Amino acid sequence: MPEKLNTQSIQGWLKNRPGWSRKSNALTKEYRFTSFRDSIVFVNRIAGLADVADHHPDIDVRYDRVLITLSTHSAGGITEKDLKLAEQLDHSTSAG
Repeated sequence: MPEKLNTQSIQGWLKNRPGWSRKSNALTKEYRFTSFRDSIVFVNRIAGLADVADHHPDIDVRYDRVLITLSTHSAGGITEKDLKLAEQLDHSTSAG
């Protein structure tokens, strides 16, 4: 089981990741797109990445916005799995 990261590790990671923030025991980011269709294309891309990583984020779609929340529930907080998937999500889109 992955280990929960300490606050310093998370804060250090967040400094280099625009748009990501920590909310309690999770990382969140809102991505904005030009259309609903573009939002859904991104969600489908997330599904593929999440299945490969065997780590599935909470996803909230609101027309042209996609809110991602990452946390490793079995560890009770943020782990390396969350950081890695967040980085993959950022690389899979030019939206911010």
